[in-house]
Parts: sequence; structure tokens; C-alpha cells
Amino acid sequence: MIKDSINPGTENRKAQMEVQNKEIAETLRHIKNKILVMSGKGGVGKSSVAAYLSVALAKKGFRVGLMDVDLHGPSIPRILGLKGDLRLSGHEGKMLPVRYLANMEVISIETLMGENKDSPTIWRGPLKIGAIRQFISDIEWMDLDYLVIDSPPGTGDEPLTVAQTIPDARALIVTTPQEVSLADVRKSINFCRQVKMEILGLVENMSGLKCPYCGEIIDVFKTQGGAATAKRENLRLLATLPLEVEVVKEGDAGDLSILDNDALLIAREFTKMVDEIVKLTGPEISSPGQDDKTYLKAG
Repeated sequence: MIKDSINPGTENRKAQMEVQNKEIAETLRHIKNKILVMSGKGGVGKSSVAAYLSVALAKKGFRVGLMDVDLHGPSIPRILGLKGDLRLSGHEGKMLPVRYLANMEVISIETLMGENKDSPTIWRGPLKIGAIRQFISDIEWMDLDYLVIDSPPGTGDEPLTVAQTIPDARALIVTTPQEVSLADVRKSINFCRQVKMEILGLVENMSGLKCPYCGEIIDVFKTQGGAATAKRENLRLLATLPLEVEVVKEGDAGDLSILDNDALLIAREFTKMVDEIVKLTGPEISSPGQDDKTYLKAG
């Protein structure tokens, strides 16, 4: 990990934890909004939603951090086409996140692996908890309008650690329309309620496939499952995002610029979702006067 000082079993652990708690509190003080993107099961496009949301917020002029806490299956670097690893900062014990845009920073376990990106992370609870805490305490984030946190599916160590470490985090829950996904998303909803985490709303991903030839929406799964769940649970349905061949193809290549294409239904739906999230969270832009065109992808 970043450093060994917080590993279980080391001497003076209590004192070290107190120091780390202060570092975490100081970091969080400079982050206006924290959004935990979660899902009840895997394969629903949660990480893609987290990545697209982060880029879209950055392009609106907000300062954004994207923290990938899916320690066993990190996909954020691949989705973004991210190059580069963490670098030492000028402050002892601190590291700099990877710069993706001029106003967007990213941290993932994969950015710590150097050339060995395919090595598995074979960790149990304490190590995972320690790593997530260090992603906050030991990373020198810029002052952020948004910290978007991509969690692994389910309600295990990672989302629980986020809930306990970032008490003002709010959840964005991603599902697909079919019942097997909706059954698990209800567990995520109940998790948030038990840990007293506010839910911004639900996102129904893969809500039909747009035919690349005629443009008709084909209901691959059942329809309106997300809307029904949102209504039953008294939650907002923030978006219904269709599958579009163009987005899948470009996304696999690590190119998210296709979401700037308003001719695509998913781009229009995503823009509406982001606008609603900004309205709900309401921060002012940290660096007024900057234009989207200044946000060049870091090399």
C-alpha cells in the first residue's frame, strides 16, 4: 500500500489512527460533495456511470475527484483509458492522484501497481479498510466540488467503510430493469437507510437497446423496473440510460467524448441526470470563468 504505518498489529496503532483520523477530517473539509456510486449486483454498468458522471461534472467546470474503491476488480482506469501511476507529492507521506483532466483527479488500486496491472488484490477486511482510509488521508487531493466514489457491488467492507469514514456521503444506486438486479438493489437501498446515508436517487442502466439501424428501442430486459422500484421506495429515478452500440464501442476504447454527442439518446439522458444531481447538491463552481475547452486530457 501507500505506506505501512496503519497496518493492523503495528505498535502505537491507537495513536496512529488518531493522527490518520485528523488527516481524513482535514481532507474531507476541502471536499464539498461526496457521492458513493453503488449497486446491488455486478454487471449493471455502475463503474461506467461513476466515470461518465465524473467527466460530465468536470466538463461543467467543477473540480472532481474519482476514487475507485473496487479493490478486487478496479475498472475505472480501463474505462477512462487512464495512463500513469501515483506520484510522490512535495509533502512527506503524501502522494498525488493521477490527473485525468485539468480539473479531475483519479485514484485506483491499479494506479499503485506499476507495470503489474493484472496482479490480483488478495486482501481481507482490515487491509481493504486501511487502503480506503489511506485513499483519503494519504492522497493530496485538490479542493474538490465533488468526490465520486466507485464502490464494488453489494454491501460489504468497501461501502461500509465509506459510510463510516465519510458520514456525509450520499448514494447514487445503479440498477438494470430486470428483477434479479432489482431484488439486489433493494438491499442497497436498505443498507443506505441502516447506515443513515442519504440516497440521491436511482439510475436504471441498460434500459433498452437502441437499434443501430432503425433507432427503435428494443426492450432486452423488462421495462420500467427502476421506475417501479423508485416509486415503491419513495426515491427519485434520476435517469433511464439505454444501451447504444456507439457508446459501448468507444467506452471499450477508453474514449468518453462520445457522450458530448447530443444526437445520442444516452448522452441527452445523461446530461439531464447530471443537471439534476447538480441541482440537488448545489455547489458553486470552484474556479469560475474557466471554459470546457480548457479541460484537456492529461497525458
